[in-house]
Amino acid sequence: QVQLVESGGGLVPAGGSLRLSCVASGSIFRINAMGWYRQAPGKQRELVAAITSRGTTNYADSVKGRFTISKDNAKNTVYLQMNSLKPEDTAVYYCNADVSVEKIYLYDYTYWGQGTQVTVSS
Repeated sequence: QVQLVESGGGLVPAGGSLRLSCVASGSIFRINAMGWYRQAPGKQRELVAAITSRGTTNYADSVKGRFTISKDNAKNTVYLQMNSLKPEDTAVYYCNADVSVEKIYLYDYTYWGQGTQVTVSS
């Protein structure tokens, strides 16, 4: 079993910054990719940013130039630095990980964190 624990959410004024962290723990053979999704009230969950094991990154157009995703392989941790926050960034942010788990053979699973609230006031 793999657990993802997020931290770093909160309330900030427009233009402010926050840094989200997500730590993966458990029976991890390899983390293939990690990412951040968000879901605002009444909207579908959407990809914010993702990073592969090789460091390739992908961002939603709405956050390009403002958000930066990074990782610390030694700590099985992914970060999301969010700058120039806007009220429309308000959402619950979820950590996501694509993990290989060894059970005689390797199996790939997708895990989700419990979510952390980010609220940007105007």
